[in-house]
Amino acid sequence: VQLQASGGGLVQPGGSLRLSCAASGSIFNIYAMGWYRQAPGKQRESVAGIFSGGTTNIADSVKGRFTISRDNAKNTVYLQMNSLKPEDTAVYYCRFRGPTYDYWGQGTLVTVSS
Repeated sequence: VQLQASGGGLVQPGGSLRLSCAASGSIFNIYAMGWYRQAPGKQRESVAGIFSGGTTNIADSVKGRFTISRDNAKNTVYLQMNSLKPEDTAVYYCRFRGPTYDYWGQGTLVTVSS
């Protein structure tokens, strides 16, 4: 199984982007999907997660600006990012966890700059 993240790019401050992450291959019982990010010189941090029951968890730094959602039929997770700030610049990674697996995507770069 591979996770393919997409949707990153260059955006001006205040702009929006929507990231997507889809799993290829057969994958079952995904109990958590999440987005993480790593800025240059910093540790990777959790941005948002969504669990099998629909519960979401959003980092305080992006609360009110980012929204996570999932399409179970497509094994895809999305991250809608609004009101982007320069400090949101990072490589964004997706992650799918299940009872016997823990998959990471390859990362997609988001650059917020004027």
